[in-house]
Amino acid sequence: MLTKQDEDLLLRIARKSVEAGFAGGEVPRFETGSKTLEKKMGAFVTLKKQGRLRGCIGFIEGRKSLYKTVEEMAQAAAFRDPRFHPVKEDEIEDLDIEISVLTPLRQVEDISEIEVGRHGIYIVKGFHSGLLLPQVATEYSWDRATFLRETCGKAGLSQDAWKDEDAKIFIFSASVFGED
Repeated sequence: MLTKQDEDLLLRIARKSVEAGFAGGEVPRFETGSKTLEKKMGAFVTLKKQGRLRGCIGFIEGRKSLYKTVEEMAQAAAFRDPRFHPVKEDEIEDLDIEISVLTPLRQVEDISEIEVGRHGIYIVKGFHSGLLLPQVATEYSWDRATFLRETCGKAGLSQDAWKDEDAKIFIFSASVFGED
């Protein structure tokens, strides 16, 4: 769905957005020239420093055009991820940016529908919710049950909360790409 040019532009937008956060200025305006980048789509921006997570924030569903979502989530990942201190200007050269563009959520009736490595999981139970991107399970070599338990943990739920009748499990796929 995304061309190589679309991916390259989104990565450039993400990096320029983080850099603009240091300058205290506005993010430059980008002309996308792509109908795909104008579509409302969910996306996450992940920042890694020397292979370690440094920030990751996104929208599950499309609220704004994809390129605007990437622009805003890049700054959020760099400066507002509550798990980390804000990125410092001297770190910018060491950051690797990865973008995950999400397909729409689909609720599953049976966990056998979850394909590890292909699907991400979003669990909702009461006021709690948690999401893990598809690549997380692959990076840690998790099986389906571990992936479900870890997603529950991210939601602040007990590890077996996914088994509860009132728990809703959604899956999605993602187009994942990053800087070389």
